[in-house]
Amino acid sequence: MSEQDNGQIIRFPNPARALARPVLAASVAVFRDGEVLLATRTKPPADQLWSLPGGKVEAGESLEEAALRELQEEVGVSARIIGFNRHVEIVGRDPKGAVTHHFVIASFVGEWLSGEPQPGPEAGAVMWADPLKLGGLPTTRELGDVLRRAATIFAGDAR
Repeated sequence: MSEQDNGQIIRFPNPARALARPVLAASVAVFRDGEVLLATRTKPPADQLWSLPGGKVEAGESLEEAALRELQEEVGVSARIIGFNRHVEIVGRDPKGAVTHHFVIASFVGEWLSGEPQPGPEAGAVMWADPLKLGGLPTTRELGDVLRRAATIFAGDAR
């Protein structure tokens, strides 16, 4: 970020600015009563798609701290991290092949502790869903695989 950005987040895609490096983000698949918490994104590049709550990692913050902070900020839910699931990369290109966005998301698995999920500026809608039966929901590209792995990790946790 340059000084002219005044510390504000640059939204993607932004064709007027060349992408310098990938953006690091974190998310968490939170389980409660056999269901996982999903939210619709309200900003590009995944606007209106169902996904896991999450967002950008701030300087000095661990990946787990970022995942839990974003969960609280986006949907008002608290959880405990059980373990790491996998990373997901989202790369977009314009018609000429230039990179418009590149996110690397560290995805965790968590157990719900408190709070009823609420929509907000970054989560247009929220719901608890069967992690293995998403039906025809419009989701982010790798959500099905992320949820299958998360459900396996959650089921294997010795609580």
